[in-house]
Amino acid sequence: MPLTPPAERELTHLRDITLRGYQRRDGLFDIEAHIRDTKTLGFKNVDRGGWIEPGEPLHDMWLRLTIDMDMTIVACEAVTEYGPFAICRDGAQNFSRLAGLAIKPGFLREATARVGGTEGCTHLRELLQQVATTAFQTLWPVRMRRAEERRRQLAGQGHSQAEIALEASTTLLNTCYAYADTRDAVKRRWPHLYRGPDDVPADDAATNRPG
Repeated sequence: MPLTPPAERELTHLRDITLRGYQRRDGLFDIEAHIRDTKTLGFKNVDRGGWIEPGEPLHDMWLRLTIDMDMTIVACEAVTEYGPFAICRDGAQNFSRLAGLAIKPGFLREATARVGGTEGCTHLRELLQQVATTAFQTLWPVRMRRAEERRRQLAGQGHSQAEIALEASTTLLNTCYAYADTRDAVKRRWPHLYRGPDDVPADDAATNRPG
């Protein structure tokens, strides 16, 4: 369902963010992000020749994380094509410091320690949250194949279905609205971990959609 009709208004600012996930032939993965800010009115800017025209990018920046199957960053490259100040380009190079970090709980905190504040660019840093979630989505099919192999391995070792399901659920349980341990998605997938009421309201069917 779309948003409700807005009040009468005028568009003044556009921010476009695109994210792409790629599986490389060498077994690694590239996660790329692009952010672009433009305005509908021109305005003064000393570092850009005195004026920025309507539609001319105020910010135009790229970020690429190369990661392995374990979500460890092998390399990071960032480029600022347009920024409000000439010196903005220099901040992008510091994002190479993210190499070696793993995308896992605490990733943003660790990344900020390396490229936060005056060590990096605010707008490139804002992309890291989206890049991290895009990385999970990109690796999802591959990780699911690995998980299935793990399930077969555990079954072959004599583990019970409950034990196998418990291991499979640990990375998703209580990580979002749909995967709360009180919701129907968990009740159906991991009933032994369900902590909600016996009767789930019909409105909760919305949580059945793929995440």
